[in-house]
Amino acid sequence: MGKTYLLFMVQVHLNFRRAELESLADLFGVEVGNWDQYDENSPFLKVELANDEQARAWIRRSVLTRAIYEFWGEGECYSKLHENVQGNVSFDAYKLAYRNGSFKFEFDSFGGSSSGKLDRVACIESFRYLDFQGKIRLRNPDQVFTVIEEYEPINDNVAGEVPKRIFFGRLIQESDRLRGALEKYDLKKRPYKGTTSFEAELSLVSANIAQVQPGSIMYDPFAGTGSFLVAGGHFGAMVLGSDIDGRMIRGKGSQTIKANFKKYGESLQFLDVLTMDFTHNSLRKNLTLDTILCDPPYGIRESIKVLGARDPERFAGKENVEIDGQKAYLSRDYIPTKRPYSLDALLDDLLQFASERLPLNGRLAFWMPVANDENIQTVIPLHANLELKYNCVQEFNKWSRRLLVYVNRGPAYNGPTNAGHERSQTTFRDRYFSGFN
Repeated sequence: MGKTYLLFMVQVHLNFRRAELESLADLFGVEVGNWDQYDENSPFLKVELANDEQARAWIRRSVLTRAIYEFWGEGECYSKLHENVQGNVSFDAYKLAYRNGSFKFEFDSFGGSSSGKLDRVACIESFRYLDFQGKIRLRNPDQVFTVIEEYEPINDNVAGEVPKRIFFGRLIQESDRLRGALEKYDLKKRPYKGTTSFEAELSLVSANIAQVQPGSIMYDPFAGTGSFLVAGGHFGAMVLGSDIDGRMIRGKGSQTIKANFKKYGESLQFLDVLTMDFTHNSLRKNLTLDTILCDPPYGIRESIKVLGARDPERFAGKENVEIDGQKAYLSRDYIPTKRPYSLDALLDDLLQFASERLPLNGRLAFWMPVANDENIQTVIPLHANLELKYNCVQEFNKWSRRLLVYVNRGPAYNGPTNAGHERSQTTFRDRYFSGFN
């Protein structure tokens, strides 16, 4: 197919890792060979790709990967590693291609560390058979060659001492993670945030799985303090948000969603945020939204509410109340009445909205809370026009949350649906405060 590459992934959020890699491969048109070798318990995967350009495009914006390397060899010890490298069918071609360029060696590890034990100078000298003639340059070399040691940890708290496998390869592309995305978007350093602000890591992962693209329009109908808007802006989308809670949208003085974008130097990506009840959406009907990414309200801080009266008959006529000759609802400080709403109904509305507003093959991604009761089946919301692509789970103690990702296949798809059905007998809010008993 092409060349062999070594993928070095991170061992966190394992349930999301392959979904991110598959979504990025699909987004950039990268054909990946050897998926059958993928092992969730291992941070390493050897894949077949057409060329270096494909490898760079695939991994450049990944968050759950460290880097991808042109694979030169591996072994249980250094002597076996050197044998394997020199036995590589592409060894002579590799030597010739990088013979005269500047270079440096780097060392990495997983599950342990050889720090203080490995004589790195001697290790580099052991690769003298590569016969590189170029200059050693520690800053901005033409090529970076990396030795990666894999250890078997003794237990969760004690790292391994002797590597069980050693890899060698040429660095092709560091991921967004290694280039500092998590540090840049760390909530602790963000000007405007709240108690429910979504963490940076999974916000960025969600945007990758949702295939947020540069120049596209991404919409978050439950924007809050804008965590997903920030993630979408980072990947180049023009972001638009709304929220029923005007306090969130307005912020606190200079601390606003817009201030976050200014801090990150991404103000051009920020379209606007609106105070709006999603179920009474005011966006024009013919506005195509390329991606919808959100975290709908679970009803933890307060029950889910939408615009409207709990008792319409008792409320009738009150909308005509006037203050100083003006209709009360036209006043800037008017607070409209709200009524309770169920999470099931809200998610049905979200799926229907996505089926109408997303382009063909556009993605909807949202988070849904689930209680971890063994005797209660988790029922995922479905819509006839939307294909459920991924169902990624983040486990907590007695509950979990799922990232559900749908692809709009259009009216011709005619898939399964459960819209209008009650998917849970009790509200998640009630279960949460009762300790899921």
